[in-house]
Amino acid sequence: MKHISIFVWLLVGLSVLPACKRANQLEQEALRQDSINAALQDSINTANAEKDSLMQLMGDIADGMQQIKELEDIVSVNNLNGETPDRKKQLRDDIVLIQQSINKHKQRLAELERRLKQSTNYNTTMQKSIANLKAQLDDQQKTINGLTDQLAAAHIQIKNLNQSVDSLNTVTKAVTREKEAAEQQSKQLTNEVDNLNTCYYVIGSKKELKARKIIETGFLRKTKILEGDFEMSYFTKADRRTLTDIPLHSNKAQLMTNHPQDSYEIVDHGNVKTLHIINPNRFWEKSNFLVVKVD
Repeated sequence: MKHISIFVWLLVGLSVLPACKRANQLEQEALRQDSINAALQDSINTANAEKDSLMQLMGDIADGMQQIKELEDIVSVNNLNGETPDRKKQLRDDIVLIQQSINKHKQRLAELERRLKQSTNYNTTMQKSIANLKAQLDDQQKTINGLTDQLAAAHIQIKNLNQSVDSLNTVTKAVTREKEAAEQQSKQLTNEVDNLNTCYYVIGSKKELKARKIIETGFLRKTKILEGDFEMSYFTKADRRTLTDIPLHSNKAQLMTNHPQDSYEIVDHGNVKTLHIINPNRFWEKSNFLVVKVD
């Protein structure tokens, strides 16, 4: 009975050993498959990320091309001449930003191409896409270079225009100074002529004229006219070129200052007299002062 039990256990042991070995092999195979699946998934994720990066780069370059097109429609020598200084500065800043963007895209594309060449995802389609992106970036660079040249040409024209304007302003200032000097001289000449044609007259009784020291009289003394410190404010100021008639407000009048008799006349207007100057030049040739004594 004891020998039979041992035999049974031996049979059981011999049947269990292959089963354990098989289970171990299956477990190792599963682990290897999981590793392969993980590596494959990583490769897929990497390929998708590189594809997304390539697509994003293509989109960025397309946006840059649109921006350059808009600038190209604006930036020209003729258009820039009509732009304000602030607007011209904004255009220059936009071109600088696009140039920086082009440089950045070139670096990104070179890095992406390097990574793709090292991977198994670098195929004919990606090669064509990268070549197309390179061509677009080259076109962008050429356009930016052209816009920069136009800005430089416009700057030269604007500079020349400013120089012309400065020269014109210099000439204008010189002409203005000459005009102002001529006007000043004319004004001075006019003032001098006006002063030369300024005359003064006074009408008063003997008592009034003596009180203001315009005339000086005495017993057996010859009457003196305007000899002393007479009162100038008592005189009326006039322009001898336009003064032709002086109302005397009296029926008796006598000219105390010396004026040619043929240069004037005293006429009656009702009960009062008026001094009428016939020839102003002769009347005032000896003096610009007129003193008339009335009673």
